Amino acid sequence: MKCFEKLVRDFITSSLPASMDPLQFAYRHNRSTDDAIAHLLHTTLTHLDEGRGNYVKMLFVDYSSAFNTIIPSLLTTKLGDLGLHTSLCDWISNFLTDRPQSVRVGNCASSTLTLSTGVPQGCVLSPLLYSLYTYDCTATSSSNIIVKFADDTVVMGLISDNDERAYLEEIKHLENWCQENNLLLNISKTKELIVDCSKKQERHYQPVRISGTMMERVDSFRYLGVHISQDLSWSRHTNSLAKKAHQRLYHLRCLRDFRLPSKLQNFYTCTIESILTGNITVWFGNSTKQDRQALQRVVRSAERITHTELPDL
Repeated sequence: MKCFEKLVRDFITSSLPASMDPLQFAYRHNRSTDDAIAHLLHTTLTHLDEGRGNYVKMLFVDYSSAFNTIIPSLLTTKLGDLGLHTSLCDWISNFLTDRPQSVRVGNCASSTLTLSTGVPQGCVLSPLLYSLYTYDCTATSSSNIIVKFADDTVVMGLISDNDERAYLEEIKHLENWCQENNLLLNISKTKELIVDCSKKQERHYQPVRISGTMMERVDSFRYLGVHISQDLSWSRHTNSLAKKAHQRLYHLRCLRDFRLPSKLQNFYTCTIESILTGNITVWFGNSTKQDRQALQRVVRSAERITHTELPDL
């Protein structure tokens, strides 16, 4: 079945129009988390450089069980609007409707439940179908953009002259779009971050409310594995990486004590270096000398354990 799903996935991908939302970075060829974060940061810095007093508001949106709330009839309608053949839309509707599901733990199995909403977990087609389900979730104003990586969504308001009306209207439009598409916003995990480099004036930012609840404003948010701070510094992110990598050094020492020298460098590359270099093209160029030295100390500690020269970050 997974082999057949891969064939269907490749066929759908080849049939999609070139005008798909360019700000959906997930499940697309030559797109990654690096691209999503880099676009977000580049847009922010460009707007801040364009004029004095400019600032950027980011709303990091969280959905509740996004993949489990897709309605097949809505999905097939959107697939038809994208130009997919009717027979393919019908097959997908049949594939997602009346699916029997049960849970097995050891020798015990639950009773079977028939589902007609959502996409199955672990399914090859599920990520692609979700991105197509949300392809029409786009910004309605030129001063806003919506960056998406699967269900990780950021609403960015590029604010000038303290005018936040378009940004607030965009959030209302997103709330209405979620209601129309059976997606539930997780209000407790939705956070707002403001990037404002102006130090000469005090601002009174307008609060964001969704369903009458005020969104929490934070000074840092972990987006796609990278800590983005309101001053766009990277100390918090590099400190987090260094702490996590130091914990993995314990396992490297265990391998050394077990006298497995041939495995040490491979283990370092897979479990420590991969942490230190995650999304490195996004943040390393703007990190401070102290931040880089903190990461390099982890590499030197690993060199002492492995007794080999390891590549510099």
